Amino acid sequence: MVSKPANQMQAAFVEQVSEEKLLDCMRCGFCLPACPTYIQSGYNEVHSPRGRIAIMKGIRDGIVEWDSSTEEAIDLCLGCRACEPVCPAGVEYGHLLEQTRAAVQSAKSTSLKEQVSRKVAFDHLFKNQSAMVGATKLVRAYQASGLQKTVRKIGFMELFPPMLKEMEKAMPVVPKQTKRKPLVRVNKPTMNIAFFSGCLMDTMFRKTNDHTIQLLEMLGCNIVIPEAQVCCGALHGHSGELEKAKWNARRNIDAFDLSEIDFIVNNAGGCGAFLAEYGHLLAEDKEYAERAKVYDGKIIDVSSLLVKLGISEKLKAVSHLRNDLITYQDSCHLRNVNRVVNEPREILSSIPSAQYIELPSAGLCCGSAGIYNLLNQEMSLRILDDKMRDVQQTNASIVITTNPGCLLQMRAGIQRAGMSDIVRAEHIVDYLIEVLI
Repeated sequence: MVSKPANQMQAAFVEQVSEEKLLDCMRCGFCLPACPTYIQSGYNEVHSPRGRIAIMKGIRDGIVEWDSSTEEAIDLCLGCRACEPVCPAGVEYGHLLEQTRAAVQSAKSTSLKEQVSRKVAFDHLFKNQSAMVGATKLVRAYQASGLQKTVRKIGFMELFPPMLKEMEKAMPVVPKQTKRKPLVRVNKPTMNIAFFSGCLMDTMFRKTNDHTIQLLEMLGCNIVIPEAQVCCGALHGHSGELEKAKWNARRNIDAFDLSEIDFIVNNAGGCGAFLAEYGHLLAEDKEYAERAKVYDGKIIDVSSLLVKLGISEKLKAVSHLRNDLITYQDSCHLRNVNRVVNEPREILSSIPSAQYIELPSAGLCCGSAGIYNLLNQEMSLRILDDKMRDVQQTNASIVITTNPGCLLQMRAGIQRAGMSDIVRAEHIVDYLIEVLI
């Protein structure tokens, strides 16, 4: 006879956290040196993937209680998934973490403040692109009106935690939301590409999106941008809102005509990783499961697509000298989920006017991890400060990234380290346009 779960949290874990996936962990410890929080916590097993899986299983089995210590262990996980490529058993840690956070969210009591914050974020801001556009217009007004300068001058930002101060400084100048230029139509295109424009990328980082389209058109692609697409759902999925993430996934699958395109390209590592796992997310959905698998197969990161299109040869033909010393910080999910490692390096190493140098800790998380840097500031800053010491070792003048969160984090780190006069951070697409144009 199977006993009933002793409490609501255990019941949620039994219902939502896969015992089969938990049992895949062999406790070998290969994940330990790959885990940033394990290292930063002084090699505390509780803050390692192996330790967290033990906690998940213990709660599911009713032998570990959900309390402040277990909550801290789960919350402090970056979700960078660096443990997955080194795991000999193929443990799907990222999926277990999402299931765990969904179980916790469904079982624990939350404050009114958290309920309102989640509703605003997940039911409006990251669900409705018009709401995102409205929010970024407010940011633009803050910047363009002179209010930002006044706030900084009177020292108002000193009232905020360190990470918020640095992120405010690192925030890009939000462009005015104007109608996108007409897309170029090529008679005999190299490829037919659908562009996943994203939510933040198409508002706060609109310039990078425009540069992405410009690059692909230069390489002979026909581009289509489906208007009905929405946020990828990554922030929902990583924050315990899996059902809301599924809603976004279904809308995006409906938005793209997969029969008419070669690839769906994206320029944000975190988004690309989540988009490429819609098949897993919707595996139990009878209507969307097969379509989600087809959708996954079309997803490609912009650096991978640029390599396929021969960007390296185009870069080698550049004659003007720049003498840049550049380095590269991996997007965790691009590297650990999509397994895109060599392509950005191949591109950057092809630029004759620049010298590429490898960042010692490029494969370790920068501490951004979505909104982790705002929710777990102390751990995020410890990781970021170590990252900046590694950047200083390279003597690089430009740090290249492939994800908006990483870009903001690296810019904040540069500000924090007092390196703004000698180092800058750029998205790979923006830097390539700078080199080519």
